[in-house]
Amino acid sequence: MVASPDFPAHPLHTAAVLLATLAATSPVDAAVPQEILVSGGTVVTSEGRFAADVLVRDGTIVEIGTGLAAGAGARTIDASGLLIMPGGVDPHVHLSSRLRDDYRTGSRAALAGGITTISNFAFPAGGRTLAQAIEREAALIREQAVADVILHAGINDPVTQEGEMTTLAAETGQTSTKIFMVRSVFDAEVPDYMATMDAAGRAGILTMVHCEDGPILAHAVAELTAAGRTSLEYFPDSRPVVGEVVATQRAVAMAEATGAPIYAVHVSSEGSLRVLQDAQSRGLSVFVETRPIYLHFTRDRFEGPDRGLYVGQPPLRGQRDQDALWAGIANGSVHVLGTDHVAYLREEKMDPSQTISRHRAGLNNLQVVRPMLWSEGVVRGRISEERFVAVTSTNAAKLFGLYPRKGTIAVGSDADIVLWDPQETRTIRDEDMFSGTGFSVYSGWQVTGWPVMTLRRGEVVYENGEILAGAGTGELLRRGRWRAP
Repeated sequence: MVASPDFPAHPLHTAAVLLATLAATSPVDAAVPQEILVSGGTVVTSEGRFAADVLVRDGTIVEIGTGLAAGAGARTIDASGLLIMPGGVDPHVHLSSRLRDDYRTGSRAALAGGITTISNFAFPAGGRTLAQAIEREAALIREQAVADVILHAGINDPVTQEGEMTTLAAETGQTSTKIFMVRSVFDAEVPDYMATMDAAGRAGILTMVHCEDGPILAHAVAELTAAGRTSLEYFPDSRPVVGEVVATQRAVAMAEATGAPIYAVHVSSEGSLRVLQDAQSRGLSVFVETRPIYLHFTRDRFEGPDRGLYVGQPPLRGQRDQDALWAGIANGSVHVLGTDHVAYLREEKMDPSQTISRHRAGLNNLQVVRPMLWSEGVVRGRISEERFVAVTSTNAAKLFGLYPRKGTIAVGSDADIVLWDPQETRTIRDEDMFSGTGFSVYSGWQVTGWPVMTLRRGEVVYENGEILAGAGTGELLRRGRWRAP
């Protein structure tokens, strides 16, 4: 989709020109009802809340106001007592046939959790181009996806991939890349990575960065191994905070030197966050993502017998780090909560043969990330409803070139709508999970605030605990340039 101008600030205003523009890029699914009226609810966006009805036609929001009337044959959905929020946008998801979640099962978990747009990474292999890697994933999306999808081009050969930045958006419709500073060859290729980042920035492409320093981590692993401390009990020590902080400092320096925007993924520590906040205060285009495990767990989980369940990169940190991340969400310096969803079976995560250097990193989070953040954040008074919407939907939509088609409730936007019951309290159970993993690390937690219905482009795709849309109905979304939240 070509980047569109902003909608008027107040969502009750009409936007006929934008409706026509977005309709041209939003093909109508024949299965979608021609008209749906969501009535009697409270709309919540990143900018505020207000009582309103929402009228949807052909998958697009066409009117927002009070006392709206539906046409003949329309479906009316009673949203009394419910919040009407935009579908979530999760820009950090790992899906693969080699894991337990592909685009189909990952989509199902996301939609049940109120997320309508997910993501994946496309890394080329065997001399293939970035565009070819994206087309490989696009074929799978056409076959499997139920949620809508965006893709990030994975940079693993910056020498040749720098030249692809100028044509990436036009060829693929995707406007983000990812680099891993933790790679053993990164230091030798820093000039090439900087050139690629520079070219990406000039092309309107956002560079995602995994900030951990490979040599510092290697040194920590060697020291622990020499002391015979190789079990997962010592996993947090094998990836120390200083390794994340140093890499973050270097990433910010690269962004400052090139003028390119960067998006720091899965920030886990107060130290790294302070580096990024300082860069923001100096006016740099530096954006911050954290992930749910850092908000809900600390490193003491590695003292228990189920420590394998909590292995992620970077690892869980201390209480002070967790407090800093919550404060960053509240004050706006943390822009996005991305799951970094990776799907393994419980027994795979609990494999006793794992060590600090050989392990299965990552947790499945798509289905419960929004309920957990609402319960632990909004209900407990840590963040506002508006901030909840910002970090789980609006900010990611802006940063990844989807706004205002996605990420808000506004005239002209896709009807990606979640009806949210802020009072519903239920206990997370393994048997309710749609992920192919069949379990949740949060199983047994009592959580208040749940989605009761999810609409994707005007189609009810989740209702009464069931997924109602089939594989292949999701779309790979074309995107515009990044923009700051």
